[in-house]
Order: sequence, then C-alpha cells, then structure tokens
Amino acid sequence: MTSVLDRAAAPSRLDDADLSLMLLIRAFELKLLDLFAAGLLNGTTHTCLGQEHVPVALRPLLGPADHVFSNHRGHGHYLARFQDPEGLLGEIMGREGAVCGGVGGSQHIRRDRYLSTGVQGESLPVAAGVALHLERTRSGGLACVYIGDGTFGEGAVYEALNIIALWRLPVLVVVENNGIAQSTPRGTHLAGTIAGRAAAFGIGHVLVEGFDLAAIRARLGPLVERVRQGTPLMAEFVTHRLGPHSKGDDTRTARELQEAREGDWLGRYRAAYPGQVERLQHEACARVDAVAEEVAARPPSRWSPS
Repeated sequence: MTSVLDRAAAPSRLDDADLSLMLLIRAFELKLLDLFAAGLLNGTTHTCLGQEHVPVALRPLLGPADHVFSNHRGHGHYLARFQDPEGLLGEIMGREGAVCGGVGGSQHIRRDRYLSTGVQGESLPVAAGVALHLERTRSGGLACVYIGDGTFGEGAVYEALNIIALWRLPVLVVVENNGIAQSTPRGTHLAGTIAGRAAAFGIGHVLVEGFDLAAIRARLGPLVERVRQGTPLMAEFVTHRLGPHSKGDDTRTARELQEAREGDWLGRYRAAYPGQVERLQHEACARVDAVAEEVAARPPSRWSPS
C-alpha cells in the first residue's frame, strides 16, 4: 500500500503547539552545533536538522504504553516524546539532571519505553522482541522504530523484517529517507526501492512527502491502529538532512547543499506564514538559550548503577 501526501501543495497552517515543538527541536540542534564549535561539548553528535516534522507528526499517534526505538540521529525523537530539552542537554553535557546520568551522551538514551542507539540496525531486532512480548500479552501497544535509508545496508534489518512479517508483530517502521548515508548518496548505496523491500516481506508501505501534519496523521492514524492488531507497517518519510553527518563532516557539493536547503520545510513554511514563525521561533530560541545557560552552570553528573 503506497500513498503520497502533499507532494508540492502550499503548506497548510500548523497548530501553534506543533510548530513550537518543531522549532524547539530546530533551535536545540543548532545550539548543539554552536556548543561543539565553542569547545564546550565532547564526543560527537548527529543532528536531525530538516527532519523535525517527522516525530512531531507521529507524536499524537503514539501512546505512553508504546515503545519508541530511536537511532544516532534521535534528539528530535526524544524531544517529541518527552519535551525535555533540560534532561537531554544535561545528558549530552554530562551535567546533573542528565537523563542517563551522563553516560549515554548524544546517541544512547534510555528512558521509560524509549531507547536510542548509535549502532546501525540494532533497534529493529530489539523492537521485534519487544513487539513479540506486546503481542503475547495483548497489551494493545506497539513498537515504533526509526531508521534511515542507509540502515538498509544492515543484514539484521532484513532478519528482523522477516520475523516481524512472519509473526505479524505490532511494529511501525518509520524510515527517515534523507537521501544520504553518512556521505554516500542513496543512488550509490541502495538498489531498488524502500517500498520494494517492504513488499518483499508482505509489509504495507506508505510514502509521505511534505509536512502537512494534519494530513499525515489522518492518513497514518487508521494504519497505526491496524499495527496494534498485528499488521506491521513501513512509513517512509522523504526528508532532507540540512546539517553534516555529525558535527562538521559534510562532503556534499555546494549545489547539493543548496538543494537540501530549498527542500527544507521551515523555509517553505516561513514564506507562507512569516508572522507565526517569527513569533514562535523567537520563543524557541530564547528557551533553548536559557536551557543551555542553566545546564552549563550545573555541576558534573555523578552516575550510580543503582
């Protein structure tokens, strides 16, 4: 099953709450790059600049009993789930109040029914196991797994998809297809299509283009309810990665970067609703600036296995 949403239509006006959350994620990611450039962070980080609308669109379709499995580019997934920039930045900076005591950093977060990992393809087999438990206990819950187009190079993905389809497990696979795997364009790392891969296992597929959140939710809502009943689904979001792979390792040409910027949802939306964007973006940036100042002033976190 393939459905294309909002290929080139003028953007519909977003609810203030949705747009605020998308702009909060954008401001958070930009702040991280600034903090790294200033030498205030260690390790690495992978931002979701350009992809903020994906987890926000799915947010009301997922309940507190559902499990969310994220990846290395998962700050937006976490913020859409918990709206907790303080705890996340504390984790990344290794300060008190960190979500995981400062030992998980940017990529490895565990909270309630949320788990992120930097290991490509790792989440899908784990999600299949969790979904098997959900199916056996008839909880009505599901496992939502975020992967990228580059993750289809991992064999564990196909093993997990086989089990998910064979056992009819309640798994929603969300593919954030930004067209590039680290530094490798999709055309040189992926033969065939993502829809074809879903079809090979008899798994339903929906193609989502654009950022009309109301339309996305209206289309995916009934299908997500079917997932809960044992009909797995792959939802492929066509999106753009505005930033580098991690902090500063962008190998794309100037033309490729310009094409990504032209496809950015925020630029398109700002052109249609400049007043709303200016108002809410100012609030988001102010909040993130305040969070960064407050978290940086905290003492280092002290992790305890208890």
